[in-house]
Amino acid sequence: MEPMRELGRMLIFAGAALAAIGALVWLAGRPGGFPLAPRTLPGDIAVQGKHGSFYFPVLTCILLSVVLTLIMWLVQWLKNKATRV
Repeated sequence: MEPMRELGRMLIFAGAALAAIGALVWLAGRPGGFPLAPRTLPGDIAVQGKHGSFYFPVLTCILLSVVLTLIMWLVQWLKNKATRV
């Protein structure tokens, strides 16, 4: 593929990703907060002590990992499919 076409495609995808991140930040900054944000899932570890607290979102990390893995798999699959044509 031509280098300029490849650069243009990369800039379009980078711009779309930046717009999506901007939309998420904008939604999170609203008075109600981000509507889809999980507060505390059942598998998360939260310990409240006298002098401090500890929170580790185990289930949230696993869920995020699965979702990102599926997205990356889909992007790679679409990329491979486009190069075979």
